[in-house]
Amino acid sequence: MNTWLVCASLLLVAGFLPVVWGTVRGPLGHRVMAQNCGTSVVCLVMLLLAQGYGRPSYTDLALVTAVLGPVGTLVFARLLADELDEAPRWARAVTALTVAATAPVVIASCVATGPGRAAVKVVFIGVLLAAGNLIASRTLSGAHRDATETRYG
Repeated sequence: MNTWLVCASLLLVAGFLPVVWGTVRGPLGHRVMAQNCGTSVVCLVMLLLAQGYGRPSYTDLALVTAVLGPVGTLVFARLLADELDEAPRWARAVTALTVAATAPVVIASCVATGPGRAAVKVVFIGVLLAAGNLIASRTLSGAHRDATETRYG
């Protein structure tokens, strides 16, 4: 077992315990936010596993997760807009923590892959993941409702 696999295991345990707790308990807004955080954890674990096992195809799975995870959260937010209550108090902290956890994993993966297309793909995954989390958490915080009410009265 190498360092990459140890980091992936630790991130999986440390990341999924709060995600499972958030999806099992609490109102709908908490559950959707936990789902968004869960997709980020899966994406980062896939990047670490790609390095740990030496399988670049896992990076493609991370790319798909980085694209579809925040999109799924936005779909939930759109379909459940009437039922979503206020965003959880900890939503900003979780988003900041997720974006902050993305940077070291992406940087370490880029250093390990070396310069080239693979490093560009990893950076692209990191940017998609961070931007997707910020957009999805902003949507869940109700910013879209405030803008809609202002525009349409």
